[in-house]
Amino acid sequence: MFSPVLAGLGLGFSLIVAIGAQNLFVLRQGLRREHVLAVAAICAVSDAILIALGVSGVGYVLQALPWLVDVVRWAGALFLVAYGVLAARRALKPSGAALAARADADAPEEPAAGAGEFLLEPAASASLVRGDVRTAPPVTARTRLIPVLLTCLALTWLNPHVYLDTVFLLGTVANTHGDDRWLFAAGAMAASVVWFFGLAFGARLLGRWLSTPRAWRILDAVIAVVMIGLGVSLVLPTTA
Repeated sequence: MFSPVLAGLGLGFSLIVAIGAQNLFVLRQGLRREHVLAVAAICAVSDAILIALGVSGVGYVLQALPWLVDVVRWAGALFLVAYGVLAARRALKPSGAALAARADADAPEEPAAGAGEFLLEPAASASLVRGDVRTAPPVTARTRLIPVLLTCLALTWLNPHVYLDTVFLLGTVANTHGDDRWLFAAGAMAASVVWFFGLAFGARLLGRWLSTPRAWRILDAVIAVVMIGLGVSLVLPTTA
């Protein structure tokens, strides 16, 4: 029989490892190497708070107040569709910027840029169009931190599934472990930390395949389809 920690770790991974709005956003930020630590930390801390709420019994309150979940569901649907539309716009009308990876680790660091960040280069660079990301002169074009953090918080806290799965379902299972429920919660929290930090910092390994404008247009198109699809699915009536 699994210990409560391992049981929480397993259930945590099973609920979090899926293609969703939050994971796609973390992946995109990781690929851009933009505010990666802050985004991963917000997702992991938010999950920890939600898990703690579920274990403390808040999940039963949500079950007694279905209208509260409906409010979150409609707000989340509107936000996801809006985010998907923006991603579709980027895919259809790219801004002319392509992702260029910084040179190898043995290249001298530039004090003006953050360690390991991705740099954006105007499309006028012929070397970048040819895929030669080493010779393109780097030009920093980072998104500001506050909008990124607000988007991350919205994708996390305006998702009704996070309340049904993380708060209610995981909280209910945790409480079946009696006095060991907080050990179960610790395992689930650990799964969130491992997943979000692994996804955010591991995404840079995909950088070589996403060094062209076309690759980023395809990624944004996938994000648009998933986000809009998830948003619409939140408000469509479910069939038995």
